[in-house]
Amino acid sequence: MVVFCLLAGLVSAQMPENGIPAPTNNNANQCPCIMPDNSVVFQVKAPNAQKVQIDLRKKYDMEKGADGVWSVRTEPIEPGFHYYFLVIDDVPVADPASQSFYGTGKMTSAIDIPEKGVGFYEIKDVPHGALSSKYYYSEYTKSWRHLFVYTPPGYDKNTREKYPVVYIQHGGGEDETGWAVQGKTDIILDNLIAEGKAKPMIVVISNGNVRAPGGAFGGYSSQGMAPFKEEMTKNIVPFIDVNYRTLTDAKNRAICGLSMGGGQSFYVGLESPEFFGSVGVFSSGLFGGIRTSGTGFDAEKEIPGLLSESEKFNKNLDLFYISCGEQDMRIEHTKKAVKTMRENGLDVEFNSFPGDHEWQVWRKSLHDFASRVFQ
Repeated sequence: MVVFCLLAGLVSAQMPENGIPAPTNNNANQCPCIMPDNSVVFQVKAPNAQKVQIDLRKKYDMEKGADGVWSVRTEPIEPGFHYYFLVIDDVPVADPASQSFYGTGKMTSAIDIPEKGVGFYEIKDVPHGALSSKYYYSEYTKSWRHLFVYTPPGYDKNTREKYPVVYIQHGGGEDETGWAVQGKTDIILDNLIAEGKAKPMIVVISNGNVRAPGGAFGGYSSQGMAPFKEEMTKNIVPFIDVNYRTLTDAKNRAICGLSMGGGQSFYVGLESPEFFGSVGVFSSGLFGGIRTSGTGFDAEKEIPGLLSESEKFNKNLDLFYISCGEQDMRIEHTKKAVKTMRENGLDVEFNSFPGDHEWQVWRKSLHDFASRVFQ
């Protein structure tokens, strides 16, 4: 049995000079503190602990002071949203000094390090839409399920206007709260619409963790994505079309997602041209970079006709968009897949952004995708 005393709320150590509290802190007067070089100072009061670390994909040993406060300053961290754990006597726990987010298959601490000069996901003095929490009954899973719906500024006043819809999916180990909270979807859309860079649109953020009855989650294949396809096309889309003022033709409906959600969007979007006229794939391992064996990605095998009948897909798709982080181990595989698709006549819009497999890349991907879709 491991017993320790964790009293992070009672840390009284002075804020480091030139440090600023992270925007993800629970208390703006305490650490974690971001330093001018983007290194981070962490502090925690755990007087009975024998060893304390910060696990930020790299473990940092903390030093104990005479007052029982452990502290460490990391090396400079890339701007963006980073999950982390406190590790106290080899037990990983959430840091009570920070907000927690569902993002690693569990509630996890995170630190959001602002990127200088990048403000597209910051709240501004512009008209704001609404992000609503909704429940719907799934005939496929025979259960009540949850989703979020973003409606643009003016939706409640312009009661005769109908809107295009983007369905956006989270990654593995996440759920529908990802794009609603970590992804800052509503803020990104508010700012784009205010700047005239995106059409007013509805965005639906659903839970992509769909199992076949009695089965497990599927993998990167048409068969593996079949449960999600069933849920999306026969439950989620009809629910939205009945309850919101939507434009219901494929031209005004898009699907996109990150990582696992990018794979879902690839299969479901490209296999369902009667539903979706635009498809976005962000940082997906579908193309490679996470597999240790196999013959690699074969677009024609995964989606028959995607290469051999590319003109048919070009006709059906208004936008086929792929993105990836430049430091993501998936990047070269993604570039190779895009190159092959283009060489076979498929119209693909590709972009990459600084960063690894994390939310800053995905926020930028959404920002870019939303500015291109429905144009």
